[in-house]
Parts: sequence; C-alpha cells; structure tokens
Amino acid sequence: MKKVSILIPCYNAEGWIVDTIKSALAQTWYNKEIILVDDGSKDNTLNVAKQFAPRRVKIISQSNQGASAARNRLLLEAQGDFIQYLDADDLLATDKIERQAQLLSAGNANCIAAGEWVRFYNSPTEAYFIPEPVWSDMSPVDWLICSWEGGGMMPLHAWLVPRQIAEKAGDWNEGLSLNDDGEYFCRVVLASRGIKFCPGAKSYYRSSIKGSLSGTNSRKALESAIKSLELCTNHLLVKENSPRTRHACATAFQRFIYSTYPDAPDLIQMAEAKVQSLGGSDLKPSGGQCFQFLTHLGSWKLAKQLQKLSRRR
Repeated sequence: MKKVSILIPCYNAEGWIVDTIKSALAQTWYNKEIILVDDGSKDNTLNVAKQFAPRRVKIISQSNQGASAARNRLLLEAQGDFIQYLDADDLLATDKIERQAQLLSAGNANCIAAGEWVRFYNSPTEAYFIPEPVWSDMSPVDWLICSWEGGGMMPLHAWLVPRQIAEKAGDWNEGLSLNDDGEYFCRVVLASRGIKFCPGAKSYYRSSIKGSLSGTNSRKALESAIKSLELCTNHLLVKENSPRTRHACATAFQRFIYSTYPDAPDLIQMAEAKVQSLGGSDLKPSGGQCFQFLTHLGSWKLAKQLQKLSRRR
C-alpha cells in the first residue's frame, strides 16, 4: 500500500485546526503520514496542534513566511507516494483519500485525481454538492480551458497528486499570496497526463472566514492575483498556443477586470491590454437584477461603482 502525505499549513487557525486534523486522522487509507507546519501563528494554534503529536502527527513550527513557504516546507518533509494538501480550516470525508488513491493505482499512472467538493459556512452537514463541468475526466489543456471559461474550479484539498507529478511541477511560488494555489495547480495539471475525476471523493471548503486571504481585496492581493494570471496563462500557452487557449486566457483576464473594477485602475489597464492582445473575450459581467439592468443599458462600470457604494453603507 502506497503512503499518502497529508500536508497541513496553518496560521492563526485555533478555531478550526482540531476538526481539520481529526478529518485527516479519520482517513480510511491506513498508510498515511500527517505533517503540520505552523507558520508563526499569533494565537494558540501551535499549542492546540501539539495535542495531536502523540497520535503521530508531525508538528513543525517556523517564523511567519506565508502559506506557500509553509507548503514548500511540508513538501520537503513529506515521504509519501501521494500528496494531499489540506488547509487548516477545511475537511476531508473519511474515505476521500482511499477512493482517489485506489483510482490512481488502477492503471492511471501519471494522472492526478480530482473529487467532489462543496463550500460550507457553519457545518459541513448543511452543504449540498452541486456538480460542475470540471467534474469529469479530461486532458490537462481541456481541463484548464473548461475551468477558465467558467466551468468551475477545484480547491487544493480536492486533489490527490502522485509525488512524481508534484516534483515535476516544482515548488510553490513564494512570491505570490492570492491565487498561489491556482498558479501551483496549473503547473501540476500540465505536468500530468490527465485528470481523473473520482465520484464520491468528497471534501469541504470552509467559507466566509473573517480576514481570510481569499476574501481580501488589498493592493498586495490584487497584484498577486494578476501576477498569478500572467504565470498561469504563460504556462498554458507554452503547452498549446491556439485560438481556444488564447480565448480561455483572455476570459481569465476579463474575469479579473470584472471582479476588480473600480479598484486598481493600473492593474485593470494591464488586464485590458492582455485581453486585447489575446484576441478578446465574450465574457459578460454577472450580478443581481439591478446590476444586470444597468449593464443592459450599457454601463457595467456604473453598476460596479454603485455596487461598491452600497457595500460601504
């Protein structure tokens, strides 16, 4: 039986880390190691995590260097044949790893496994799984095109990655913050022979945590987001530079424009130039009825400005 390394980076996660570690310990795949890196937490996360050391959870403490640096440290420590990333606030179903490891061991060498995932706010029992187009077997290029064209995404804990593919993809980019996982898994996907979707391999993504990186709109975060986009699109175009890949890349930049406006006008200008150079995108802005009404009148930018003003009240 091949070994699976469950890798948990954490920072100020004392409110959730117990449930996360328990979901790793509860995995039905027997041959596993659990490694946790505390990235300089200022709360009681490290002491809470240390309670699990007697249960063969390896605990490492380092000064605060960011999530990507913590994950690179975890990779250095990992001894498994498969890599399972697990953020400190997310959860795995008990048989998630077993299902995916069996799938990859059954004649699917050099592939990576994806699985069902769902967002939850209070309890995972309240969550309802809704399939997305990316929940399917695909080639690496087809999967990225499908995702960037609006077919959904796959959070890092939903994947199971053979070690040799992780090594081929390389380290996490420590110069990125927001969407560092998107850039990393873009490389992982392209380093594989294909994606195998594993029905029933479930994971749970905790949302609406105050102060979470994914919810921030700081200048640093936006700079990271557009840099990640530039790297991702370059990775894809090196693999296949065609009308369909250029359109998917343009759409990814157009989505950044819609989500960012009216903040960071210089970054929006950079993204607009990318969309134009890639041949354009037909992606339409999304929003509620009032937003769509204003957009229909030809002013999505006005709609975004009014939307931002209403949130400040």
